[in-house]
Amino acid sequence: MEMYRDTYAKIYLNNIKNNVKKIINFYNNYEYYFGVVKADCYGHCDLAVVNSIIDGGCNYLAVAMLEEALEIRKENKDIPILCLGVISLEDLNVCVENNITITINSYEYAKELVNKKINNLKVHIKINSGMNRLGINNKDEVNNTYLLLKNNKIEVEGIYTHIYNASDVKDTNEQFIKYEELIKDINKDEVKIFHIAASETLTNYNKISFVNGCRLGIIMYGFTDNKDLCLEDTFSLHSKVIQINELHKGDKLGYGGRYIAKGDEKIAVVCIGYADGVIRKNTGRYVYINDNKYLIVGNICMDMLFVKVDEKVNVNDDVVILKDVEHIREVANYLDTIPYEVLCTISKRVPRIYN
Repeated sequence: MEMYRDTYAKIYLNNIKNNVKKIINFYNNYEYYFGVVKADCYGHCDLAVVNSIIDGGCNYLAVAMLEEALEIRKENKDIPILCLGVISLEDLNVCVENNITITINSYEYAKELVNKKINNLKVHIKINSGMNRLGINNKDEVNNTYLLLKNNKIEVEGIYTHIYNASDVKDTNEQFIKYEELIKDINKDEVKIFHIAASETLTNYNKISFVNGCRLGIIMYGFTDNKDLCLEDTFSLHSKVIQINELHKGDKLGYGGRYIAKGDEKIAVVCIGYADGVIRKNTGRYVYINDNKYLIVGNICMDMLFVKVDEKVNVNDDVVILKDVEHIREVANYLDTIPYEVLCTISKRVPRIYN
């Protein structure tokens, strides 16, 4: 994207690659490392990020939907890709043609799939071990699904589940137990990949003996509580001061006049807004200008926002909206959300600069 506005996100490709290498070297008892690259690589965007993840050592990719898989497949012809979402039965031939592995989320879906008589299809069975989103949570149905697929010459390459609350040891151990119980009757030698752990589970729990795959998500971008990994920042968001207004006591600012000056104040207008993903709830949290902290004030506009500054700030100064992992965590906490949402909310109209 051509950039005619001084608003952009910096993406540090080498840091992403190095992060993946460090993670794989630290947790080196797996065979398959899935790079989860859904949602434009958690807001990082571009196939260059996917390539950095592959260069770092991921030997499998995972996406949420077929469109994401096909976009990757344009450039990466060989790496296996698992779609974690449910693929329409009408699109199964597209998956075969493009070597996309699909998720089997229910016995009913498996039966309909078999009736389609699709050849050369690879699948992973999703186990619902407690999250109650996608997957099978009945042992007989798991067995029936597996046998139905096997008997119809559909390759069950993997069986997986997802941990919904990795910060809770009791909940997570219950899911481990349920996963093992639901697949107890399946011959482990007949299935190539078993995977459970995503980012937080990977760093906080021991690997189950037969499990040989893990899924790397937000950890690739430096978000982890494991300080021994020494991961690097991969994302920062920048804009510019385009005007500075002098307010006097009682002056109102922005839509709704929400902010009222308590005295003589300098207000910087910055060319980024909620259409860029800096939602209105960001009012009241800080940004960085010349390495100093300044507060966002007033209602955030679609394309601009206001920052209360001092005499050290000038027009054309760089404004760091999201600085690093620590800052993104703080912003997420302020917004009562998680870093995933902060990153994924940054819209595609914000150009990404890769270095």
